[in-house]
Amino acid sequence: MKRKILALTLLLSAVTAGHSQNSQVLYFMNLPQATTLNPALKPTGRFYLGLPGVSDISVRLDNNFLSLSDLFTSGVISDSTLTFLERGPWLTDFLAGLGSNNSAEPQVGVRLFGLAFTVKDNLRFSLDITTRAEANLVFPGDLFRLGLGGNSDFIGKTLDLSSFRSDMMVYHETGLGASGNVTDKLRVGGRLKILSGVASAYLTNNHSTLTVNEDFTHTADADISMNISAPVLFTTESDGTIHGAEFDEARFDDTRNTISYLKELANPGVGIDLGAEYRFSEKLAVSAAVNDLGFIKWKRDLSQLTINSTFQFNGLTMQDVYDESLDFEELINWTIDSLQNVLKLEDSPQEYTTYLPAKVVAAFSYTPVRYFTLGVLSQTRFEGHQAHQSVTLSGNLHFGNIFSTTLAYTAANRRYDNLGFGIALRGGPFQFFVLVDNIPFKYSSFTSGDETLRLPENMNTFHARLGLNLLFGNRERDETLPLM
Repeated sequence: MKRKILALTLLLSAVTAGHSQNSQVLYFMNLPQATTLNPALKPTGRFYLGLPGVSDISVRLDNNFLSLSDLFTSGVISDSTLTFLERGPWLTDFLAGLGSNNSAEPQVGVRLFGLAFTVKDNLRFSLDITTRAEANLVFPGDLFRLGLGGNSDFIGKTLDLSSFRSDMMVYHETGLGASGNVTDKLRVGGRLKILSGVASAYLTNNHSTLTVNEDFTHTADADISMNISAPVLFTTESDGTIHGAEFDEARFDDTRNTISYLKELANPGVGIDLGAEYRFSEKLAVSAAVNDLGFIKWKRDLSQLTINSTFQFNGLTMQDVYDESLDFEELINWTIDSLQNVLKLEDSPQEYTTYLPAKVVAAFSYTPVRYFTLGVLSQTRFEGHQAHQSVTLSGNLHFGNIFSTTLAYTAANRRYDNLGFGIALRGGPFQFFVLVDNIPFKYSSFTSGDETLRLPENMNTFHARLGLNLLFGNRERDETLPLM
């Protein structure tokens, strides 16, 4: 069990659901949640109330190297399916499709409370409290090719693994926002975010290389550290190497202690969003925003694991599993043993800082006729040294305050076949909405027992957002140009 816990700890950031959820479909919809993308936007409704756990739930699974269809071989879903660990011609295609740097970013966000109100038809103030879980993993394509494809193509070569990066964090976000008109055409807004970290794991990769020797062994040279802020207890051998790890369950022996741990402001942080909207006429408008300029300082339950040495692996890869010279569990156990021998637990772990992934948004809208708006949205998200770009084209219908819908096309994440759809319905004070940013074009048939399933053929990004708002005083705008 300790071995499995250690493996989980080392890969914490790779398997945990990571950065603030931005929906391209949401931007042009008449919803209170649109202000999370640009605090200058002004949805209709003088008063908005978001109830805990139902006003806004967002889930995003995002990667740029693995599609859903890659998980099943020969179109069959069964207990014997080995997903992308199965050798075959398709594996060659999968490895060839890897980029120099590949990323995976799972994300979850749940709004615990929301409030917004308008004063004198101009000034708008808001308060929102959201819990987020975010992770980000970036790894070189050659590392995957070596691990799955074997040593033969890399004999005598040294792989630069310095781009490998991983981080995760769970935190609470309290946003205080305000927006108002500077002139008849220009509106500006901002949001101050008070951040409170719950748990984090952050990998710092100062230097790492892997050399494949002539005898198929691997020589690694690494200067890597992982900072952890979480209730995890590590045990060590007499030489300081890691023996095992376990969660400190005593910290959560009753509900009161659990709630106290989750709400304690032990890992403080701050962030800011800034936005503006300029309306040239009733038909033309442009807007822009900079979001998530912020950081969290991690101080509680600190641990630091380091590797700063040159060491040797015996060179086993998935090729040995394919050849049945060992099974997959043996490969995992051997990898953990090798890392345990070089991992060190620092006696005095230092406080550390993580930064939110900043985002820059720019948008243009054109309203040729009342209730219909064409929109173009560009979003750039910065993750460490990487920049992720997406562009969305959308058509948006707004029929009074009762019904609105959006159909969007997004080019992002090395894919150019993503459709997005959003719909919002209102009855009395209740407004229900659901958004999906990535609806794939192509589907394939997969067999599971006696059933045949239709699954997306090339889907590597999924983002869904839904919620129930309470709106009061939701008058229809006098202007013919919807405020995005």
